[in-house]
Amino acid sequence: MAMIVKNNIGAKKTLNELNKNEKAMSKDLKKLASGLKIGSAADDASGYAISERMAVQIRGLDQDSQNTQNSQALMKTASGALDSTMDILKTLKEKAINAANDTNTDADRATIQKEVDQAIQQIDENAQVTYNGKTMLDGSKNSEVVGPQGQGTSTYLTNEYFADNTSKTSRIVNLQSKTGENLNILPGDKIIVSYVKNGVTYTNADSPVTVSKSSRFGHMFDWTPCNQDLDIDHYSNTSKIGVGANGEDVYTADGKNAISYHAKSPGLDGQIAGLTIRVEDSQGNPKKSINRIMDNFTETIRAQDPSPDNAMTFQVGTKANQSIRLGFTDMRSYALGLSSKEGKAIDISSQASANAAISAFDNAVEKVLAQQTTLGAVTSRMDYTNANIVTASENVTASQSTISDADMAKEMTSFTKNNILTQAAQSMLAQANQSSSSVLSLLQ
Repeated sequence: MAMIVKNNIGAKKTLNELNKNEKAMSKDLKKLASGLKIGSAADDASGYAISERMAVQIRGLDQDSQNTQNSQALMKTASGALDSTMDILKTLKEKAINAANDTNTDADRATIQKEVDQAIQQIDENAQVTYNGKTMLDGSKNSEVVGPQGQGTSTYLTNEYFADNTSKTSRIVNLQSKTGENLNILPGDKIIVSYVKNGVTYTNADSPVTVSKSSRFGHMFDWTPCNQDLDIDHYSNTSKIGVGANGEDVYTADGKNAISYHAKSPGLDGQIAGLTIRVEDSQGNPKKSINRIMDNFTETIRAQDPSPDNAMTFQVGTKANQSIRLGFTDMRSYALGLSSKEGKAIDISSQASANAAISAFDNAVEKVLAQQTTLGAVTSRMDYTNANIVTASENVTASQSTISDADMAKEMTSFTKNNILTQAAQSMLAQANQSSSSVLSLLQ
């Protein structure tokens, strides 16, 4: 081996190894300090890209979980207001039943009316419930309402307890129940029709029932076209009930024919809160077996004003449009058919008006129940959604950990090895530097 002094090749090789060991030890220290196997794209370009995409997804999922919890808090706030309204309606129906009893004097009914007025005002207060400044139950967060010709929906009242072949031309004295039994409405009987509109009770009584073809009651419920003062029109005796909020046709649940009536005017201004039909004999006694069928009209389509789609959107996914939408229908007393637009409460100051109010309260209960069940279903779905989001976050986190997290035992072993090699290289570098000094003996 030549004895040279200008280039110490051994020292250079040793220094190169020392630098390599120090870099390796530095990487080990970084991994041990951060806990990450991939700290930057330089460590593993493809692994880093995958890990970062997963990190974005994890943060999105965690925010989704927070979103669902916030959404549930909003819905619980609305649900609490609806629960209060339902309790009030239970009380109101109880008061109406009490007022319909003639053991009460007019003074008693006036006292009950005061309670009703206050309770209905509280319903309006409940409808103003807010969450983070958003009012939910005043109709401002409703889904889109179109109805026929974009005029909103009309009240539709349907009775499915008549025989399937019942038609507008069926004689009232020949009416039959669903099971084919004759209702036994007799000439001389009186039919009394009552309904509530804008908080006011309207009653129309026609007597007696005759079999004359030209008589008003020669045909079934022919009072609707004959009495121009009524706010109710005959609609159909088919399985089709009417037109819903989105312009869709609404049919009976069993697909069989039913008698349906609808309000003459669409929207809340034309809303019919309840329809009560009572048959009395010539002595004024109610015919209970007949009335159980005649007085079985239920609201199948709710009256609503036309409105744009203002339903609330709850973002529950990491991608655009992964959301749940929920509309809150109008829960004010006016929209429930319990007061006028000006706030005048439904009247129960007489036996007749209290009797009609019972049906109006029943209809209001159904409206509130419809909103409660929708709200409850979405709340329940949110529970499943949140559980799924949490599980997905855990699984993606585990996958990211496999790619990017450092195995501390392995990295410590590597660090120890590289530390020893670094110290060894330092020692050998010193030896390599000493080897050139032997040339000096030749120069003495």
